[in-house]
Amino acid sequence: MIKNNILLTLISLAVLTFNSCNFITVNPEISTEELKSHIEFLASDSLKGRYPGTPEDKVAANYIAQEFKNSGLELLFDKGLQPFDIQSGLKLGENNSFQFNDITFQIKEDYTPISFSTNAKLEAQLSFAGYGFQIKNGTHEWNDYENMDVKDKLVIILMGEPDLESPIPFAMHSSLRSKAIKAKDLGAAGVLFVANSKHNQDDQLIELEKPEGRLDIPIIQIKRKVVNQLLAKTGYNLEQLEQKINDTKSPKSFEINETVSLNTEVNINYKQTYNIAAQLISNPNNKEYIVIGAHYDHLGFGGVGSGSRDPNSKEIHYGADDNASGVASVLEIAEKLASNKDSLNANFIFAAFGAEEMGLLGSKHFTTNLPVPDSLIKAMINIDMLGRMKKDKSLQVGGVGTAPQSEAILNDINTNYELKLGLSFEGYGPSDHSSFYSMNIPVFFFSTGAHIDYHTPGDSLGNINFEGMKLANNYIYDLSYQLASTNTQLTFKEAGPKSPEMGGRRDFKVTLGIMPDFSSVEKRGLRADIVIKDKPADKAGLKNGDIIVAMNGFPVSDVYEYMERLSKLKAGQIITVEVLRNDKKEVFIVQL
Repeated sequence: MIKNNILLTLISLAVLTFNSCNFITVNPEISTEELKSHIEFLASDSLKGRYPGTPEDKVAANYIAQEFKNSGLELLFDKGLQPFDIQSGLKLGENNSFQFNDITFQIKEDYTPISFSTNAKLEAQLSFAGYGFQIKNGTHEWNDYENMDVKDKLVIILMGEPDLESPIPFAMHSSLRSKAIKAKDLGAAGVLFVANSKHNQDDQLIELEKPEGRLDIPIIQIKRKVVNQLLAKTGYNLEQLEQKINDTKSPKSFEINETVSLNTEVNINYKQTYNIAAQLISNPNNKEYIVIGAHYDHLGFGGVGSGSRDPNSKEIHYGADDNASGVASVLEIAEKLASNKDSLNANFIFAAFGAEEMGLLGSKHFTTNLPVPDSLIKAMINIDMLGRMKKDKSLQVGGVGTAPQSEAILNDINTNYELKLGLSFEGYGPSDHSSFYSMNIPVFFFSTGAHIDYHTPGDSLGNINFEGMKLANNYIYDLSYQLASTNTQLTFKEAGPKSPEMGGRRDFKVTLGIMPDFSSVEKRGLRADIVIKDKPADKAGLKNGDIIVAMNGFPVSDVYEYMERLSKLKAGQIITVEVLRNDKKEVFIVQL
């Protein structure tokens, strides 16, 4: 902690020195010099890729707040910063143990908790449940739990799938989480996963991954040699059981007259990151606002699970285009609008969002904790990756269909620029404007598009087209100015889905019609941050902020369990959804 504080102080001093050297005079016009200066700092070696929750992350946040202040804007929240917590990783607690008879197994050598295990202590009898499947798909069935009662038992389950040429859709059910949820639904006290001989030939224990929501039973992985010790009195070993399942093409499950004791403790590390926001009050008598924003975070040094396209690289991912370019653009546009505020009618909120790369966490926190009522926000302009304009002067604009007036306005402004506009009409997209679109706010999403350096260390200052950035900035400024200085009214129109295909999965046949809380801050269930109008949940009576705790009688503890429940439902099906509302349970009948 002391080292971090010293580092933070030194880097903050560097920020002040940088500002004093580079911004002796303020140029209200959008300039390539100032754009370059902003990106040069934000995408520098010293900020180490602006990973959320790091000291460098806060330095970047303070820099942006200071630049807002330098432009004459009024800082919002706490000196411009709106802090929020993110889950930054997992670590083993001190209270992990696994014992069988007089044998005490060693953590990280013989066993390890799985990332989504709960913290618990128990003693229970064992069962072996093969691959842990309970599948009925037309004429194809596979039930490892047939004639088995696993209630209050610790269930040993093989990872992966049996080695069969079979039409049974094992893959849809073979994830560790899916298997653990099935065991939990059948009353199991916990799950002991073990690698099958082909799934993990080296029998490596899984490393703790990023937090992804916990089931409320202990779940550990144990080595094959440990399982064979547990099976010693049954007359079987793992190799024989796998072979029998493959040869007979059928499950092989049974009770084990042995008891084990275990204790699991996996702790989540939390860190703080920020949104940065300031406002420009042009007309105190007009309560309308336009939000202009961009995310400022990036991938740090990359690595597995970071989103890097080169996950084996441990180099700084500078994020010059993604998205120092967007932040620099917001700063320049804000500065120019502030210099012309006397000719504006609407007001502005300028924002830099944190933790976008982790799943739009910053903009979702911002939209659920807005500094003004959402009904007063006239439009949201999002800028993400504006630094690689091509020679054909192409500019991508998303969200055009979220207001009927948008296309004509964009084309009219373009008569002065002759940009090659690539218009996309859907409101949802992989950036922060989606959080505003879900609240029925018209959005514009500006980008010069992806490139070969996207999410790699190659996204650096030297590859930025500053003249192209300046051109795009002036175009976005003109749009902002027109929306704020004329009587132009944008009428919201739904344009496509308001939420992603969750987890990238394509096997969802239905939707409840909510934008869920991906942050897992709520521990009692899954909070519906947004209940989308005229979708099944809305028609049934669910409201924003309801906490879903069960679907069709099966518990829902987080977004991952919600996805698992949803994947098993069919269009037209009528289900019950149990929610907590104002700490009271209510049950709704939902037709999908």
